[in-house]
Amino acid sequence: MFGLAEGVFMVLIITEFILGNLVNGFIGWVNSSSWFKSKRLSLSDCIITSLALSRIIVLWIISVDGIIIIFSYDTHDSGTGMQIIDVFWTFTNHLSIWLITCLGVFYCLKIARFSHPTFLWLKWRVSSIVTWMLWGALFLSCICTLSLINEFKIYSILSGIEGTQNITEYFRRKRNTYNMMHVLGNLWMLPPLIVSLVSYLLLLLSLGRHTQQMQPHRTSSRDQSTEAHKKAIRIILSFLFLFLLYFFSFLILSFSRFLPATKTARMISVIVTMFYPSGHSLILILSNNKLKQTFVVMFPCECGHVKLLSKRPFAS
Repeated sequence: MFGLAEGVFMVLIITEFILGNLVNGFIGWVNSSSWFKSKRLSLSDCIITSLALSRIIVLWIISVDGIIIIFSYDTHDSGTGMQIIDVFWTFTNHLSIWLITCLGVFYCLKIARFSHPTFLWLKWRVSSIVTWMLWGALFLSCICTLSLINEFKIYSILSGIEGTQNITEYFRRKRNTYNMMHVLGNLWMLPPLIVSLVSYLLLLLSLGRHTQQMQPHRTSSRDQSTEAHKKAIRIILSFLFLFLLYFFSFLILSFSRFLPATKTARMISVIVTMFYPSGHSLILILSNNKLKQTFVVMFPCECGHVKLLSKRPFAS
């Protein structure tokens, strides 16, 4: 029955779906227009554009999943259709996570300042390193998607037994294995989270050293390098915070198989997961001068003024 909780859930996911598509579509439109005009797209803009497109797909998939939870909850975890959704979601979700990780590494190598030979070697080859990381992200996303094959095999076995009277201990073990694989599948998100955390810590350490070096010269605390550090830290920190919410919501979604009131838990998880791809993209817009300038021109604010920098610290 379609109750109050389901109605609130539908309003929230529709709102998040529209806002998320508008925000990510805006990023894709601005960078695509820039590419058509100049026939050139920086590496950071290329990553951000790919990230926005992947997040649009993720939003569509999560929205479809939410609709199935509401209108056909009994068949939510069954059927070929859900397997197709799992394949598309797994690939695009992990690709989008690795894309923002690559962006964090790019900012770290471009902005952070260390004299260690290894870091200098990485810094001099930042474009090629990030490019290889992008290929690696595509490869790891494919591997993660292929890992679903074993899960689908177990599901086909369960489907063949569940309708019969032969519900044995073997069946129960297989069902527990199938449910546990959903939980362990979240571990694929840990490597990009660790890489992003390392990038964030390196940027913090570099900002601290830079601030100490600038103090004897009594320069303004708003010099270009300091602002670049702060912007990159803001982007990575916001990603870490929102991604942790995103990660824990999927843990709740996975563990809901073992808990009562699974439908309510899944609805809450869907609402939280849809907030990440739209909320973080909005932060990317406000932290990128080209996107922010276009945004302010399209949506002028009469209540105040937004200060725009004349130089882009994140240009590749």
